Amino acid sequence: MKSFFPTRLAEMIFALIIGYFGIMHFMNADVMSGDIPSYLPGDGRIWIYLSGAGLVATALAIIINKFRTTACYLLAAMLLVFVFTLHLQPAMDGNPGLLLRDTALAMASIMIGNRKSK
Repeated sequence: MKSFFPTRLAEMIFALIIGYFGIMHFMNADVMSGDIPSYLPGDGRIWIYLSGAGLVATALAIIINKFRTTACYLLAAMLLVFVFTLHLQPAMDGNPGLLLRDTALAMASIMIGNRKSK
């Protein structure tokens, strides 16, 4: 079955946005590391760099259409870990924005990963 152009375009836009988030992790690691909970071991910047690398790798996998399913499932898993470890408490305190954003991105990632590639 021929790929539907708007679907692939949506995947590319998603990948560019995810890639942008990843690049921002590298550019703003010092600022973002302050948001890492103290119960995670090591320097917060390591976690920021690691998650940024995951975001960039997923973006590249979607764009080049290689290992897309695996990359998208791993991205969804990473985002859901963020939801339950970083965003759940702020959501319970009345600020659900990041929880909703990362949950929606995880679900979109699963949908992209489930689409069969040519």
